[in-house]
Amino acid sequence: MMRTIPELLADAAAAGPDRPWLLSGDKTFTFAQTRHLVGAAAAGLAARGVGQGDIVLVVARSFPAQVFTWLGLAQLGAVMLPVNPSSTVDELAGFLHQVEPTLVACDRSLDLVVDEAVARMSSPVTVIDVHESLAASPDDAPRPTIDPRDPVVLIPTSGTTGRSKLVTQTHQGYTLAAEGFPAWVGLTPEDRLITALPIFHINAPAYSLLGSMAIGASVVLLERFSPSRFLDLAREYGATEFNMIGAMLEMLMRQPERADDADNPLRLCYTGPTPPRERQLETERRFGIEIVCGYGLSESTYGTFWPRGERPYETLGTARQHPTLGHINDARVIADGAEVPYGEVGELELRNPAIMLGYYGMPEETAEVLVDGWLHTGDLVRRNEDETFTFISRKKEVIRRRGENLAPSEVEEALVQYPDILEAAVIAVPSDLGEDEVKAFVIVARDTNLDLDALRSELATRLTRFKLPRFIEVVDELPRTPTGRVAKHRLPTGRMPTETDFEAPDRPGGDSPR
Repeated sequence: MMRTIPELLADAAAAGPDRPWLLSGDKTFTFAQTRHLVGAAAAGLAARGVGQGDIVLVVARSFPAQVFTWLGLAQLGAVMLPVNPSSTVDELAGFLHQVEPTLVACDRSLDLVVDEAVARMSSPVTVIDVHESLAASPDDAPRPTIDPRDPVVLIPTSGTTGRSKLVTQTHQGYTLAAEGFPAWVGLTPEDRLITALPIFHINAPAYSLLGSMAIGASVVLLERFSPSRFLDLAREYGATEFNMIGAMLEMLMRQPERADDADNPLRLCYTGPTPPRERQLETERRFGIEIVCGYGLSESTYGTFWPRGERPYETLGTARQHPTLGHINDARVIADGAEVPYGEVGELELRNPAIMLGYYGMPEETAEVLVDGWLHTGDLVRRNEDETFTFISRKKEVIRRRGENLAPSEVEEALVQYPDILEAAVIAVPSDLGEDEVKAFVIVARDTNLDLDALRSELATRLTRFKLPRFIEVVDELPRTPTGRVAKHRLPTGRMPTETDFEAPDRPGGDSPR
């Protein structure tokens, strides 16, 4: 049977009402307290006109109030659009115009650009502080009938400021992940997870928050990732498991070694993408942990995972399955319309009940990736004889940086709005953290000396920080295809003496993956 998110919380609160669940700062919330606050949030949101099927934009800081707001929206059958709190006014306005939400919930003391973005709307939108609704009475909260296939979250993925792809994910997409995650990694009710991944993605909510809820474990929610403080925080909270993207693990490894690095309560880390074998073993030895790897995406929480007890290094693992429902996930590798033999490369496709409903308001884009029940992931993999998959590259033009997806076209659009830039081409170049860096090639107006400081200041008003190019190179021309399009595959990805390191001087030393 498939469950909804409210049913998952109700079952957890019934099984262990006084067990601690969510820890943040010096506050601890039991499952019973969580259910009470979620009911209060639902009642407060309903009093402001939010009902089943309505969309609410939430500036999703990793704070308990935002978590309770999300769960309260789920109880109402409403849909949350969680956005990065670092979003610019332009980006927020783009989301608002795209979905026309019933309500906007944020931290009014911190999210100062929200009102400016809302002011651009042609029709008024109410903005509330996320803490306001928590004072309502849970007894007043509506409890509509919700189907597990109903939408619950619109997850922003790559796209332009005015037209982002919003993954419409369902209740069962989250609950199936929550039920599976403990079995995949060996999580028990006695474990305590710690996560610094943002709640506006799918990893932290589906695996850490709801995964711990499903098994009755507790979870520590950190506001942000600090590699210099992470081990001390894990010790302080007694954390035993953590989830990280690969770049964050690499940031940890680049901290000065300490004699007590392995003197910590951590035993397990789930990460992706899979690191090189020797680097993985080196990381495990240094911190005294076991690393397990997998592959997932916003469009489906059921991707691949290392089978329990096996260590297929440098692979994505095999198709994830459910611990009690059994085989619910099919994976295949397709090239030229046919399934490839072992050892060959093709696009990974998935078919399971955790796949998204589609991209909100984008039927054509949805039809391109959802075909006859199969999700075309856009990732090229090699099919191995042991039924594992090895990641090769991305088929689609998306850059993965600091755990975020960004569309090169969005950065290009922002660049050409600068008066001195005539044309721009943006590509991914190798990063020393194991993911991508962003490089821009620009053609500037004749007899113009590009003011890089002014350019960066201008871009920072249009793009979230992680989208800003790391490198920029001024060129006289861009390579072209016979049809006149920019031939990005001919642009150099290695370091060039003519390029400029465009990174902000105030970069936080890797203290955050975003």
